[in-house]
Amino acid sequence: MAPDSTLSELGLRERKRIATRRSIQLAAVELASERGFDRVTIDEISHVANVSPRTFFNYFPSKESAIIGELPELPDEESIERFIAAGPAEPILAGISILLTASIDVGDTGGSGPGETDAGPVSMQQLHTLRRALLKDNPELFALRMASMHSFEDALSGVVQRRLAHDDPALADDPEALHQRARLVTYVAFAGMRHAWSCWADHGGVEPLADRLRSSFEQLAALGNQVR
Repeated sequence: MAPDSTLSELGLRERKRIATRRSIQLAAVELASERGFDRVTIDEISHVANVSPRTFFNYFPSKESAIIGELPELPDEESIERFIAAGPAEPILAGISILLTASIDVGDTGGSGPGETDAGPVSMQQLHTLRRALLKDNPELFALRMASMHSFEDALSGVVQRRLAHDDPALADDPEALHQRARLVTYVAFAGMRHAWSCWADHGGVEPLADRLRSSFEQLAALGNQVR
């Protein structure tokens, strides 16, 4: 197979994977919204999403995970090491933006490819609207999402702490000051992430989330320049 054909096939496969994942999530939140979270089974979600239960488990470990959606995670260690070694010449928020976009599916544009069942922007808007309502009405789901977010926050803060210690050895000699500085930087980064996700969802998820994340961090940097 020619290289271009291979790339095209991989792109189509990836779009189908994204469409299947979204179809499962939309089925899960729609059924949970209609019947109540406790009255929905994985078999029912799979049926509505037009996938087998086995396929469901290829994407999500539980119905709870399908409902609360994907949660962020750090990229590979090579990307993390690049971030740490970048040094003071690279603004730390710019480095975090690169770090986070490295872990995002840049091909996830929100649209559908040939033969895919994803309904596009309308479904994405509906998915996020229903999910927000479910998280609000089901404390156990909200707690699960918050626990996962806190876990990611701790992981990111640990990486930021390594970067700060690399950039400023004097700061590294004061563990408490280093810890608090890393927390502050992480909280600011989370503000940029939340802004990106909110804007992305409000516009129906029709653009790559990575692009929206870059834009939000650029605005965050511009805001920092204004308040100096």
